[in-house]
Amino acid sequence: MTIPRMKVSFSTAQTSTAQTTIEAKLTEKPAFVFTQFQPRSWLQGGHAQTLAAFFLSRRIHLPAAERRLIEVEPEISVLCHCHWQKERSEALTLIVVHGLEGSSESQYMLGITRNGLAAGMNVIRMNQRNCGGMDHCAPTLYNSGRSADVAAVARNVVERDGVHGFVLIGFSMGGNLVLKLAGEWGSDAPKEFSGVAAVCPAVNLAAGADALHEPANRVYEYYFLLQLFRRFRRKARLFPEAFDASRLRGIRSLRDFDDRITAYYCGFTGADDYYARAAAANVVDRIARPTLVIHAANDPFVRILPETRQKLLSNRNVTYLETEDGGHCAFVGDREGLSTYDGRWAEREVVEFAKQFR
Repeated sequence: MTIPRMKVSFSTAQTSTAQTTIEAKLTEKPAFVFTQFQPRSWLQGGHAQTLAAFFLSRRIHLPAAERRLIEVEPEISVLCHCHWQKERSEALTLIVVHGLEGSSESQYMLGITRNGLAAGMNVIRMNQRNCGGMDHCAPTLYNSGRSADVAAVARNVVERDGVHGFVLIGFSMGGNLVLKLAGEWGSDAPKEFSGVAAVCPAVNLAAGADALHEPANRVYEYYFLLQLFRRFRRKARLFPEAFDASRLRGIRSLRDFDDRITAYYCGFTGADDYYARAAAANVVDRIARPTLVIHAANDPFVRILPETRQKLLSNRNVTYLETEDGGHCAFVGDREGLSTYDGRWAEREVVEFAKQFR
């Protein structure tokens, strides 16, 4: 059964349902039309949703993509997978950014791509630095502050492909990056920049790192640390003159890793400095283009602090949707009969949001 869509057509609102709390602000664009999120009946709760999204298999078939290396700094490139409509310059372009230790092959990246292509849009699946098998390309690390890399990708497709409009989409860490860039651009954004959407954005980095270290969330922290350790050891083997693997000794938390590795090698004085300077929370009040933020109240480890939430709600360009359930970047609902919709609600909603700019 298809759930009817509902219009956000009010300037300030707080609406509660059994499943969804919605707080939204109108932009100058047409009203965004959304559906309520209903979790799959046997997948209720933040942990159940988060783990289900990770482990449930999906079949997503995409057409072949153009592999493009885009230089984001001199001698430093990121790998993007570009899916084009027949008339690429005429179609709206989605630039999608993954989260921590994800890649262009992450399931939500593929899901967004399928939905965007079906809606007649171009889709660029952007790998952050090192990701997507690019560790060997340069002695550099990715981090939550590298919004300029996203800007470089956007600039490339505008200048090289002549796209008339693009929407930035980010998940978790990628959500922080796209919101940070939108805030940094403010009212001086490129004319081709149509809007931005973020799912469970890690906009308060310190709060998120500390939440990961809570006992109930250690399984997630262990997973991230395992992946980060593997990547850093690989970087140290590839670039022994640039990275010292012995700095991993004694690291027991993500905050430790960011203090001893991320901050040390990326120009910050420590984890606190990194979290303070790289957080999109600093600039979300300056976002000047239509914006959608989706967050679940029971996200196990991404925290949107009250002051940041108020900044989002106070910005007339931002539509903020907070659901009671959904976990971290999961939002696994029921399938709809024989349709191609497989229940991944947030992936559908961000593309619905982008449709207003076609």
